[in-house]
Amino acid sequence: MTVHDTIHSFIIYIYALSLLFYFSDCIRRNANAKRIGTGLLVIVSIMQLMYLVFYTVNQGYVPIYSMYDFIFLFSFCIVLISFILSRGQRSEYIVFLLNVVSFSALVLSDFWLVPSEDRLLNWQTVHGMLVMHIALANLGFAALTVAAVFAMTYLFLHYRLKLKRWNDSMRRVPSLEILQLYMNKASLIGTPILGISVILAILSIVAEKQWLYLLDLKVLATIIALCIYVGYFVSKRYIDAPQYVMARWILLGYAFVIISFMSNAWSMFHRWTGE
Repeated sequence: MTVHDTIHSFIIYIYALSLLFYFSDCIRRNANAKRIGTGLLVIVSIMQLMYLVFYTVNQGYVPIYSMYDFIFLFSFCIVLISFILSRGQRSEYIVFLLNVVSFSALVLSDFWLVPSEDRLLNWQTVHGMLVMHIALANLGFAALTVAAVFAMTYLFLHYRLKLKRWNDSMRRVPSLEILQLYMNKASLIGTPILGISVILAILSIVAEKQWLYLLDLKVLATIIALCIYVGYFVSKRYIDAPQYVMARWILLGYAFVIISFMSNAWSMFHRWTGE
């Protein structure tokens, strides 16, 4: 087993322990459990950075060209975002949910995928544009994941308040106003980043003169997702729709982002099998 494989295994184990402590704090307020969970999450982020360094040194390139690499970088981004969110009050559930998504993606990638030795895989395009496209897609995906978690939490809290079912756990969830604020901010950050990533992808298609790729399932799903998010901002500005409806828009857009991500295996030009 190589050094970066060993580091990756320890990342999974320590990440799992961190989630257990966070879960303990979410079930019943426990400051010590929260501190331990946060400390373990710091160790996870350091080890993820070490993994990237060792992998880059051993392979001679930054690991960003396969779905396996993409998921790892996505997890790294979510961990960093978690640190920022954890500075706010009543953010325990948000941080926990984000890291459940991140940890699940990381573990599932170990079952289904393997690190790729082929740098460009099946997508023949300009090297610099490819790097920029993948980096922006990763950041956009992370930001929209944050928005989706805030949207789900908003809908949950709105539903419980509507039924007048209040309990101690709900006191640890940010208010509807805070959830709405960060849901909008995360969407506002993620949408243009993902949009620029798509523009770079289209430019690479134009450079390769592979016009049929514009009808690829992944391209279409991503464009539909962007249209939904743009429609969300247009509706928010010109139509006085209830905020819970806006939250559903965000989740609908994120569903198409997931469809786009999962369609890599069937994509004509973007088949990130990781094998």
